[in-house]
Amino acid sequence: MEKLVIRGGAVLSGTVRIGGMKNAALPILYACVLVKGKCVIENVPDVRDVTMSIDILKDMGAKITRTAPTTYEIDCTDVRPGTSRPELVRKLRASYYLLGAELGRFHKAHVSLPGGCNFGGKRPIDQHIKGFEALGAKVTVETDEETESGSVDCDAPDGIIGDDVFFDTVTVGGTMNIMLAAVTGKGNTMIENAAREPHIVDLANFLNTCGAKISGAGTDVIKIRGVKELHGSTYAIIPDMIEAGTYMIAAAATDGCVKIENVIPKHLEAITAKLEDVGVIVEELDDAVIVTGRGQVNATRLKTRPYPGFPTDMHPQMSAMLTRAHGTSIVVEGVYENRFKYAEELKKMGADITVNGHTAVISEVDALHGAEVEAVDLRAGVAMVIAGLIAEGETTITNIVYIERGYDDIVGKLTALGADIKKIDD
Repeated sequence: MEKLVIRGGAVLSGTVRIGGMKNAALPILYACVLVKGKCVIENVPDVRDVTMSIDILKDMGAKITRTAPTTYEIDCTDVRPGTSRPELVRKLRASYYLLGAELGRFHKAHVSLPGGCNFGGKRPIDQHIKGFEALGAKVTVETDEETESGSVDCDAPDGIIGDDVFFDTVTVGGTMNIMLAAVTGKGNTMIENAAREPHIVDLANFLNTCGAKISGAGTDVIKIRGVKELHGSTYAIIPDMIEAGTYMIAAAATDGCVKIENVIPKHLEAITAKLEDVGVIVEELDDAVIVTGRGQVNATRLKTRPYPGFPTDMHPQMSAMLTRAHGTSIVVEGVYENRFKYAEELKKMGADITVNGHTAVISEVDALHGAEVEAVDLRAGVAMVIAGLIAEGETTITNIVYIERGYDDIVGKLTALGADIKKIDD
C-alpha cells in the first residue's frame, strides 16, 4: 500500500506551475463522444480520474493517442453506446457525463451509476434526469440497494427535442450533462438556474470550437441552438483553480512565499479574498499569483457556495490551515450535505474541531502533531497533506489513491518548494 510521509516544519518557497483543470478535462473528454472525427485536447492533467476516463473511452471503441505528456488525440467515430465498463464507471463521479454524450449522439444511453468521493451524504442525479426528460428522453434507473450499484437507461427514439430546462438547485454536473445532450438536438434549449463555474464555460467553449452554438455559459441562463453534428477541433484545458488554491493555502499555512504560475487570477478571487481576510498577502499578476505568509493566520468565518462563492472543493484545505489560526473559526458547508469526515483525521493530529450538522467550529491549538491519518476523499486527503506540512514531527497519510485522482505529481511539486515529503510503498 502506498503512503505519503511528511515531516512538518518546512517553509514553502519558490515557484509551482499549475496543470489543467480536472473538473474541466473530464467533461471535455466525454464530450468527444459527440464528435465524429479527431479532437486534440491539450493541457490535460496527469491524474487518475483522467487515466480512468481514457480507459473507459478506449473500451467503448475510441482511438486515443497520447502525443505529449499533456496532450491527447481522440477519435470517437467508432464509439459504441452503452458499452462502458461498470467497474470503471463506478470509480469516478464524472463518468455520468457519458449519459449526456451518448444521448446527444445516439439518442440512447446506458451507464452504470457513478462513483467518486462519498461525502457522507447523497449526491443525487435527479436534476440530470429531470433535464433529460424535459428534452424528450425516457429515463429508467435500476438500483441494487444490497450492492449499492445500479444503472441509468435513457431513450429518446425521436431524438433530443430542445426545450426549457429549469433546475430546482444549482448543479454543475446537471448543467454540463444537459449541454452535452442538447447541442445536437432539434430546436433550441434554454437552461435556467444554470451553474456558473469556469469549467462550464470551458466545456461550452470546447463544444463551440466543434461547431456547437452555445451562449450564456458563465451566467445562470444558457442558450443552446441545436446543430446537426459536431466536427473535430484542437482545444486547451483551462488551468485548475482548485490545484492553484491548494498551493496558495499550503504557502500561507507554512508562512512561505510561493509564486503560483499558469493560473487565471479571476477564477481565484474568492480564495484570494479569504486568504487576505486571515492576514495573508496575495499579489495578482497576469497569469500568476504570489502568496506570502505573515507569521500569523487570523480566525475567520467561511461558508462555501456555488461559483463565484468560496468553492466547496477548497473547504477541507482551508480548515487544515485554520487549525493554526489565532482565535476560533466557523466553517459552514453550503454545497454538499456533509463534507466533514476529514475532521476526525485532523483530531488525530491534535486539532480542536467540533462538527454540528453543516458547521464546524475550529479553535486554536498550540500545534498539530504528526500522526497516521487517512485520505477519506480527494480534497480531504490534500487537507491532510497541508496539516502534515505544519505539524510537528512525522505524518503518514494512507489511502492516497484519492489524492492522486486530482493532483498531478504533488510530491514532486511540494518537494521543489522545500517540503519534506515522500511516497513510500509498504
